[in-house]
Amino acid sequence: MMPNMIKDPFARLNLDREVITVSQLNGRARVLLEDVFSNIWVEGEISNLARPASGHVYFTLKDSGAQVRCALFRQNAQRVRQVLKDGAAVKVRGKVSLFEGRGDYQLILDTVEPAGDGALRMAFDALKVKLDAEGLFSSERKVALPAHPQRIGIVSSPTGAVIRDIISVFRRRAPQIQLTLIPTAVQGREATAQIVRALRLADARGFDAIILARGGGSLEDLWCFNEEAVARAVDACVTPIVSAVGHETDVSISDFVADVRAPTPSAAAELLAPDAGDLQRRLDSLQRRLVLRMHNRLAHERLRVEGLTRRLRHPGERLRQQAQRLDDLDMRMRRAFERQMTARAHRLAQLQTRLAGQHPDRVLRLLKQRLDGLAERLPRAMRDTLKARRLLLQSQVQTLHVVSPLATLGRGYSILLDERGQAIRSAEQTQRGQCLIARLGEGELAVRVEDNHLTPVTLSLLD
Repeated sequence: MMPNMIKDPFARLNLDREVITVSQLNGRARVLLEDVFSNIWVEGEISNLARPASGHVYFTLKDSGAQVRCALFRQNAQRVRQVLKDGAAVKVRGKVSLFEGRGDYQLILDTVEPAGDGALRMAFDALKVKLDAEGLFSSERKVALPAHPQRIGIVSSPTGAVIRDIISVFRRRAPQIQLTLIPTAVQGREATAQIVRALRLADARGFDAIILARGGGSLEDLWCFNEEAVARAVDACVTPIVSAVGHETDVSISDFVADVRAPTPSAAAELLAPDAGDLQRRLDSLQRRLVLRMHNRLAHERLRVEGLTRRLRHPGERLRQQAQRLDDLDMRMRRAFERQMTARAHRLAQLQTRLAGQHPDRVLRLLKQRLDGLAERLPRAMRDTLKARRLLLQSQVQTLHVVSPLATLGRGYSILLDERGQAIRSAEQTQRGQCLIARLGEGELAVRVEDNHLTPVTLSLLD
């Protein structure tokens, strides 16, 4: 790259058709982009996420009309705490650059943050992982829906098209089923607590099944059905629950915990409202299949009996065949027994030969020699050990004598003891007139404290 191009990326080409290389063109474009778009924020959706072994992160940031490649290098990727995945809505900060090797326009990022409902989506994913780890989504916890319910509870808003659609489906398909609405808010601050109370009330009413329903909306509108309290209330219900929250593409935590998920509230009603016409047609079909099966089974059994009749033979012939087989097995058993006896005899001869070669006399002689050697070494070792211990004892006696208080007394010092035999270490431990014992190197003396020089003495001026 030419030096003047690095200093002035905005310089126009010369009018005399100056020709530059592709590398120079890409380098000049990169400097220009990085200078103009050095620190910008861009919002979009992650797609084509890649995490190579280098630790860098590469993905495409897109919206409904365009897309741009992004690179988040390892030192910056380590500071990004939220989970990066395809489909997440994010806001990114960085500079616009150009990958000169391929001429690709890209964003070099230093920050990634959730955008729009990205934070809610992260909370959704975190709660989903938590409840899944606890087993709330497992198929073993699911309860089958009743085939012919009589009483169904509906936990939903008393207003709106949802309850009307559900009632319409039941009126058309199964008008004999009794429906009971447990009203609750399905959006807003109070919705979570109301839904939990409604589910508990519905579960206590002894319904054959419960429908938890709400119409479509944004992720924020449906968020009360993604709350942990609602999920645990659904899991605690003994009554089978059909979750029908939002449109067909909407998915909530309640859908995962419920026994059955319906794409729409009308579909939930159809799951629990068997059509009388369908039941009659199914009954007719089953009757036709039963008659056909009976005819086929009778024909099959008739053919089987005819086949058995043709295969039936006289018992005497079977007895002769069994006797011949018995003779054959007897001869095979005798030959096998003889072969086994021969092999056992050969094996016994080999073991006897090995036993003769491993007679214990040689081992006993070696052990006796070792025992004699150890018997000679034992007295010598005992004498050496006693001598070493005796020398060590003499050394320790001398050391003990040096630090003994008796040696100190022998050099002319004495120890004062009170009436309890405790050593006097300071004058503060004595009182005037107190009797003490002075232990000398040889013998003891009884002494009395005349003055410990702790109390000032007042002299009379008249004396």
